Amino acid sequence: MSKVNYGPLTGVRILDVSTMIAAPFGATLLADLGAEVIKVEIPGKGDTLRTVGPWKGTEPLRWPGLARNKKSVTLDIRTEEGRALFKKLISTVDILIENFRPGTLEKWNLGYEELKKANPKLIMTRVSGYGQTGPYREKAGFGTPGTAFSGHTYLQGYSDRPPVSPSYSLLDYITGVYVAFSTVSALFYRETNEEGEGQIVEMGLYESIFRMMEFLIAEYDQTGKVRERSPGLAGHSSPAGTYETKDGKYVVLVTSTDSTFNRLAEAMERTDMLEDPRYYTNSERLKNDSEVQEIVSGWIRTHTQKELMEKLDSFGVPVSPIYSIEDIFNDPQYKERQNIVEVEHPRLGKIKVPGVVPKFSSTPGAIRHRAPELGEHNEEIFGEALGLSAEELSSLKEKGVI
Repeated sequence: MSKVNYGPLTGVRILDVSTMIAAPFGATLLADLGAEVIKVEIPGKGDTLRTVGPWKGTEPLRWPGLARNKKSVTLDIRTEEGRALFKKLISTVDILIENFRPGTLEKWNLGYEELKKANPKLIMTRVSGYGQTGPYREKAGFGTPGTAFSGHTYLQGYSDRPPVSPSYSLLDYITGVYVAFSTVSALFYRETNEEGEGQIVEMGLYESIFRMMEFLIAEYDQTGKVRERSPGLAGHSSPAGTYETKDGKYVVLVTSTDSTFNRLAEAMERTDMLEDPRYYTNSERLKNDSEVQEIVSGWIRTHTQKELMEKLDSFGVPVSPIYSIEDIFNDPQYKERQNIVEVEHPRLGKIKVPGVVPKFSSTPGAIRHRAPELGEHNEEIFGEALGLSAEELSSLKEKGVI
């Protein structure tokens, strides 16, 4: 009988001892694509993400989307018995994902060299605020400070006001994507290399968004310019930005290439701009950006948002209304793509969460089970999988090990 396929990573087993968002999100992405993810949590407390808002009553609303497709076991690896059990778990998995402060696992005698004794092929993915090396390796690392350290926050906002941090955990989620792709890259190497070696994959939170700053790095290196904050794509494209429509709504429009500006000029019935040396290329438009913005914003204000979208869409101009979450819930594109799906919840009954992406034609991922209750899978993992007896499980529970 063929094995049921829940995604391209079916058969891969992951131990997730990370907390909060970045590394756990990476593990969830892998779980969505079929990996079996066993989440290790502190007995009686659980992942600190269980205590983070938003809330409905006493229910954390972030947990169902971030912890779905995982199994939860409780285990205190700070104890001697906990460490022994942890090593047994390590021997059964392909990958360990962790985000302790550098040196913490080594302090508990659970560093990579020690864990390799239990599983020579282990892949260990490590996330920390500033990476495993360098003078800041031991600094506490969270997403919002890491965003500031990366140079991203310095660019955000208006020049006459303080810099603005993202209003949600942007850096953590971006890092989670790096966690997922780097982990499967290490897995691919292990599976296709004759030696079949495991290895350490590690990164600092700030590095994930700093990697996206190639324009900033090259510009400073070659010109010495310190780019200051602006609310739009300053210095990249003209016209680009946020524009108000006749009915007081907003859209974002970007013409990153000359061909897209040509289509905008046709839509505005301003093809004269295509012959004007001040406007006919992006580099020239950037030199005269204030004039371009005045022309475009003035034209946009003569249309309602609906009228504008219909016209610009018909000309192939990159534009979007600025959506609230209510707008998203009502949009047919989101519905057709199943970007929002409903899952079971033990107390709320049902709750909506993001759908699985990317989509695979032959091995689609799926939400196989809801986010777990604390320690929900102790008996399955410790008892059935590792062979501990009911008496042993009861004893470990009484001692606070599980």
